[in-house]
Amino acid sequence: MEAELQAALDAARRAGAIILDAYERFEAVPDARADISTDADRRSQEAILACLRERFPADALCAEEQTPTLAAAPRAGARLWIVDPIDGTRGFAKKNGEFSVMVGFVRDGEIGVGVVLEPGARRLTYAVRGGGCWRLDGDAAGPVRCSVSATAALADATLVQSHSKRGETSGPVRALRPKAVRETYSAGLKLALVARGEVDLYVNTYAAFHDWDICAGHILVTEAGGRVTGLRGEELRYGTEGAWQRHGLLATNGLLHDASLEGLQKG
Repeated sequence: MEAELQAALDAARRAGAIILDAYERFEAVPDARADISTDADRRSQEAILACLRERFPADALCAEEQTPTLAAAPRAGARLWIVDPIDGTRGFAKKNGEFSVMVGFVRDGEIGVGVVLEPGARRLTYAVRGGGCWRLDGDAAGPVRCSVSATAALADATLVQSHSKRGETSGPVRALRPKAVRETYSAGLKLALVARGEVDLYVNTYAAFHDWDICAGHILVTEAGGRVTGLRGEELRYGTEGAWQRHGLLATNGLLHDASLEGLQKG
């Protein structure tokens, strides 16, 4: 899937340039709501989808924002691009750097390509099914292969989650009792952290979210040697009606997965 990977990388980079330009001029919103959307989201999405449509005009598109290119394209098909133009818009709006661009490609229901770009941090993580997961950061000369961590006990693990209210302990932390907790916006960023081995697991307990929230990051973790399922071990499927995900998400280094599933069900 070299052509699909190159298209995803080019699309993400185009969007990243647009986002950074907007980011420099954007006035921070300290109390930004979780569902905030900005003009940068829509401009980023149009840049990504236009790039993909240039190269694969017959492919279906699934994306978060209602934009013209999305409206003109099929929404379902054997070849499907799943896009989140700014994942973690709250981090963009607060100007804390915690946001990413996510571009995923699904063929016949199976994720084939995933790209997660963190424009502010100049970090790129990408994967192709069967080809491993790779990172390219800053001015690095070339990509480096990613591997998940080797942590084998929850008591030694670092869990990544969204920012919690001050003084509040999240359900996953109570259930799993990890050694450390890291907090950030953007599911794409969290999944990239697991794939890179910088944290050991990520738990999403939302009752419902969408394909674009996790698709591109999902393959990063699995190609880096980890495991991704629903909160009860369900296989996650993409491209279903409404692009809904209703099983939550558990992404781990694989070694912690069964123990995490057990702990979450007990908790």
